[in-house]
Amino acid sequence: MDLNTAMQVVMKKALAHDGLARGLSETTKAIERGQCQLCILAENCDQADYKKLIEALCKEKNVNMITVPDAKQLGEWAGLCRIDAEGTARKVVGCSSVVIKDYGEESEGLNVLTSHLKSRA
Repeated sequence: MDLNTAMQVVMKKALAHDGLARGLSETTKAIERGQCQLCILAENCDQADYKKLIEALCKEKNVNMITVPDAKQLGEWAGLCRIDAEGTARKVVGCSSVVIKDYGEESEGLNVLTSHLKSRA
């Protein structure tokens, strides 16, 4: 299982357990309150100040941060889309940052993600 698939699995489990904060406002509140376990930031965010704020908060609060290449992809993983009858995502909304507050349940994706974070530290 690669890192992107692992993140997708972990985010789906977190979404099911109400453990995701999506968007700038929810993300900054969760990081400041210390509820955050992992922050995911989109690289193609068009606002430089936005990225600086999230990165600074993560450094200040010692929160692990992972970047993904596309905001639309991050929005789809975070559940900001409609799923049609064939199971494909429609009307995907871009999301520049997501915070995982609760991983939900243990999964193979979580093991891959935690081992990646440990190897980076």
